[in-house]
Amino acid sequence: MKKLISIVFLLYVAYQLFVVFYAVPFGTDEVRSKVGRFYLEHSPKDLHVANTVTSIVVNFRGFDTLGEVTVLFLASTALGSILFRRREVHTRLSHLRTSVEASSIVRVAGRILFPLIVLLGAYVFIHGHLTPGGGFQGGVIIATGFLFLLLAYRQFTVEHRTIMWIESLAGITFAGIGLVGIFVGKTFLENFLGVGRLNDLISGGIIPLIYIAVGFKVAAELTGILDTILSISITVDETENQTEKNG
Repeated sequence: MKKLISIVFLLYVAYQLFVVFYAVPFGTDEVRSKVGRFYLEHSPKDLHVANTVTSIVVNFRGFDTLGEVTVLFLASTALGSILFRRREVHTRLSHLRTSVEASSIVRVAGRILFPLIVLLGAYVFIHGHLTPGGGFQGGVIIATGFLFLLLAYRQFTVEHRTIMWIESLAGITFAGIGLVGIFVGKTFLENFLGVGRLNDLISGGIIPLIYIAVGFKVAAELTGILDTILSISITVDETENQTEKNG
């Protein structure tokens, strides 16, 4: 009986999706021209956002972007859960992290370039509504800076509790901004702030705030994944088996 109900439900959902998609004339020049023209006209005029892609990702389809951030969170959580029991706290640090230290050139370069890389990442997601880039790109750049330190200093680790707090607060901020729009009489993730002047840093309404939250969230998640992967421990049995194979 349960299988029958499930099949009927899925058929009903499939029918509704077919009706909706069949009613939309996908691929026609008229639809493409109207949608594209709408985005190009309303991004600078209504939102005062110079980067049209940003206005689409964060405003016109902001709920979809929230879903993408959620998928990234679930993926990083699943990976961390799988690898956590093999981290240092359970066995010992991976031999890759206790092998010969990186050269002094790499260590000095890491110390000099790390703050510059983080600054570049922050610049990218803070100016995402003005120039190419945004929260995802800026977050990846910052995570790359931490990867540089992890490779340059083999004993360097990140505090996962701090990463967890940063990631959680960033996610709450993203969703909270959307909920505020509902409370002030607008829709979820609809802009409720002043849009400022075009090409000014303080412009675009909620778009810069969302991109800052996304930048912190992506940077924290990717940094945690990199540290976890590089800290995978190798048990004694695995080391012996690897030695026998090499011998």
